[in-house]
Amino acid sequence: MSTQYAPLTDTLRVPVVRWLLILSVAEAAALAVYLLFTPVHVDSLRYVLYPFIWINVGIAAVLVTTPSTPSRRLRLFAGVIAVAYFLVLATLAGLISVNVSALVGSGGHMHAAGGHPTGFQFSLAAPGWGPRLGYASDAFSVVFIPYRVIGFLALSYLIYAALVETARTALSGTLGVISCVGCTFSLAAGFSAGLAGGTGFLSALRVLSVDFSTVVFVAAVVLLVYRPSADGVAES
Repeated sequence: MSTQYAPLTDTLRVPVVRWLLILSVAEAAALAVYLLFTPVHVDSLRYVLYPFIWINVGIAAVLVTTPSTPSRRLRLFAGVIAVAYFLVLATLAGLISVNVSALVGSGGHMHAAGGHPTGFQFSLAAPGWGPRLGYASDAFSVVFIPYRVIGFLALSYLIYAALVETARTALSGTLGVISCVGCTFSLAAGFSAGLAGGTGFLSALRVLSVDFSTVVFVAAVVLLVYRPSADGVAES
């Protein structure tokens, strides 16, 4: 049976388009205010716009995705997997980091002596990239980067919806979420968003990490929103 896909016009319903237009106007206004009142020079416009792609695509995907209503046990299972998935993405992207040696009681003094700032932190940045909130200690650190957090939350919600659907249909035995292309793509988005510095190939990847992670993120969202169901019709 061939796979059929729901028309885009069926997915992007009028209320969704309305909210996206309102969101886009608010983002444009925030960006204009930021550029007018901060001494910044934009070398590449795409890096200013990428966060809005993550935010808008993620929010649109959540608005058009309505998971089925499974049993309480299945909801709990899917919810635990989705939370774990978010934590994996956040760790790959550097939003969460843990100093294992400090947690087990060794190396904590060395970390403090290294000059790393600790405590709550706040910094302004271009809309979507900021404002950034964070907390760092000798044992762990967390940072809130708006576009990444919103994007990863959207992916985790789509993972939840996919888990519920695949568990409910005949595909559950052959189409596991861990092996689905959309899930793998979103893991790649987290990895590429958090690429560290290096030499040669890694340095080149780091330069294009935002470009690559944005493409992968959008692809993952599309694959997770338009996933095939048991009857061959894409779910949305």
